[in-house]
Amino acid sequence: MPTTAPDAFGFAAPFDRTGTGSSKWARAGAPGVIAMGLADMDLPGPRAVAAALEHRARHRAYGYTVCDPAGRALVARWYRSRHGVEVDPDWVLLLPCGPRTALRLLLETVRPQAPVLFPTPEWGGFAQLCRAAGLPYRELPLTAGPDGYRLPDGPLPHPAGAVLLSSPHNPSARVWPAADLRALAERAAEVGALLVSDEVHGDLTHPGYVHPVAVATVDAALRPRVVTLNSVGKTFNCSGLPSSFALVPDPGLRARFTEVLAGFGLWEGGLLEQTVQRAALAEGGPWLDALLAHLAAARARLTGRLGPAVRSAPQSSYLLWLDAAALGLPPDGARRALLERCGLEASDGTEFGPGGRGALRLNYALPGPVLDAVLERLERLDRR
Repeated sequence: MPTTAPDAFGFAAPFDRTGTGSSKWARAGAPGVIAMGLADMDLPGPRAVAAALEHRARHRAYGYTVCDPAGRALVARWYRSRHGVEVDPDWVLLLPCGPRTALRLLLETVRPQAPVLFPTPEWGGFAQLCRAAGLPYRELPLTAGPDGYRLPDGPLPHPAGAVLLSSPHNPSARVWPAADLRALAERAAEVGALLVSDEVHGDLTHPGYVHPVAVATVDAALRPRVVTLNSVGKTFNCSGLPSSFALVPDPGLRARFTEVLAGFGLWEGGLLEQTVQRAALAEGGPWLDALLAHLAAARARLTGRLGPAVRSAPQSSYLLWLDAAALGLPPDGARRALLERCGLEASDGTEFGPGGRGALRLNYALPGPVLDAVLERLERLDRR
């Protein structure tokens, strides 16, 4: 639990990103619109990360940088302290690229000939990466229960080359139950598929929930058929400095992955990547505790206001998955309608595959005053 008040980190104060080249705010368009679309936070990141970058920048040589092996042990300690699981440091690959690029290179390493499987609705990057790699893919509809979406519980299509999953779920912020994740790993193995768990929101699990780290959750015999991808980018609001790490228990797959990376001119480590990762994982814990308290409070305010329009109560991260019709918005064109009526910019559900039609995704990682303004603007939906 946090020992420092959220205000100590500036979450309750205005935070202006003007002049920073923010993709999120550029996408929002017109002045006065509140950007709630792309998944990054309008909150100040950890001071430790800024201090580490400033300190490294003072040495005015920014040449090729070797990988610091201590970074692998640091990742393992992070998983032990934050998630209570044991990760072998030998499984860790410290990557000088973002998770999207890491996944693209992993697919290049595996080169599955059978279709790649992933749910719908789901992060749209999976489909985009499969198309870019020239790989066939198939989207599996998720069913919704009283607690939100459920993972597929029947046999998977056969054959399959890989199963991709965002865990926690993007867009609904659902934390997949550990038992369901284990069952999915078993079904993937039955059809000869590698399970790849994209866990970039996993450190943002809200109080009261436990994130199951895939490589540590599945049966030990299945670990060679599972890869976990993660990054400090989402957790510590530094996605503009691309970095990630992969947990790859299979030594043969690690070796092949490393070889493919080198073929694209990428090697473990990286100058700024390592600087950011070390500072975030070694010193960012108190900041993260305060952030989670801030996000949980924001979640409560928004879900209380929006009620039955919330398709799945968020259990992690800062994403809110909404039913457009329950908001009085047209299923087709809901994003534009919300923008015109309320001045709020969201992600349209169709960005998350066929299962996202008629939905909107809002990002509520906002400073206190902006969240107040969002709640005021949502009142306009009642005056239609």
